[in-house]
Amino acid sequence: MPIAQPAASVSLEGFELRVVHLPLVAPFTTSFGTETVREVIIVRALTADGDGWGEIVTGAAPLYSSEYTQGAWDVATRFLVPALLERRRVAPHEVPGLLAPIVGHRMAKAGLELAVLDAALRAETRSLGAFLGAAVDRVPSGVSVGLQRDPAALVDAVGAYLAEGYVRIKIKIKPGRDVADTAAVRDAFGEVPLQVDANSAYTLADIDTVAALDAFDLLLIEQPLQEDDLVDHAVLAEHVRTPICLDESIVSAKAAGDALALAAASVINIKAGRVGGYLEAVRIHDLCVAAGVPVWCGGMLETGIGRAANAALAALPGFTLPGDVSAASRFYDRDIVTEPAVLDDGHVRVPTGPGLGVEIDRAFLDAVTAERVEIRR
Repeated sequence: MPIAQPAASVSLEGFELRVVHLPLVAPFTTSFGTETVREVIIVRALTADGDGWGEIVTGAAPLYSSEYTQGAWDVATRFLVPALLERRRVAPHEVPGLLAPIVGHRMAKAGLELAVLDAALRAETRSLGAFLGAAVDRVPSGVSVGLQRDPAALVDAVGAYLAEGYVRIKIKIKPGRDVADTAAVRDAFGEVPLQVDANSAYTLADIDTVAALDAFDLLLIEQPLQEDDLVDHAVLAEHVRTPICLDESIVSAKAAGDALALAAASVINIKAGRVGGYLEAVRIHDLCVAAGVPVWCGGMLETGIGRAANAALAALPGFTLPGDVSAASRFYDRDIVTEPAVLDDGHVRVPTGPGLGVEIDRAFLDAVTAERVEIRR
């Protein structure tokens, strides 16, 4: 289901980049570590046709991936932004090609692409959802629950999210915090849709532990092995009944195709930042739809900018599993957009305004900005 009508070009005059520090409402712990403040780069594309906003979803340290804030800041300001500003007019679909000579740095590229796309769509008064091919006006919302102190604390946390109306629960696991935690949630909440996320914490030496999770009727086991272990994931998939979902391994449509060819995954998590942008995310969606493989939209603790874009992406027809597009209050007391995403009967609305369909809370954005640079032609 390719995008029917590409967005028109915009006249790029410059970019503004900000490092933003947003305190989390509670520490978020995964097998990679614990975050108490979300550090993220906010991008503003400055064009003759109006501004556009994007988000570079790197973390402060290279733990989830090799990308991190200061590395993304450096490559964006020294290489990526100048490459885009060399052209007078740029259409969103041209951004990946213009940035292709710079190897890697997909999250940085994705944030710049989104800013250009937002500017172009705002100028056309077309919403991102309409542009991508959204099939619904709201998406079911799942919540990602970090590692807690013990299984009892995890049950308390999950119970609170279910009371808020979330329709699917994902719990983080790691060796020593897997079977007992999963059993506790399943015992406490019966048939609630439940999945687990290992964030690459296991190896094939742990195959018996991973297979033990079959007892809990999970939707899927997300990224149990390392991101480059496609063959090992295929081996693991032969030994467990629960569907294996790949996350960190899926860095492009090519990687998704390889995973499907190897039978390394029967579900795929699409994160636009991880794959280099929303245009590549749509290509992966289309590939999986053609293969009959379900996809869902993962989250990177996005601000209201990335959260709005994720809602639009998750509204495509192939996203048949609830994703991590949660209410902004799941992570932040205050977001940097004027109308943060909220939960309504277990769903989040897909914005329908021009571009991302959200407006920036400029005063609060200024208050949480730690570093800022403006680069003009």
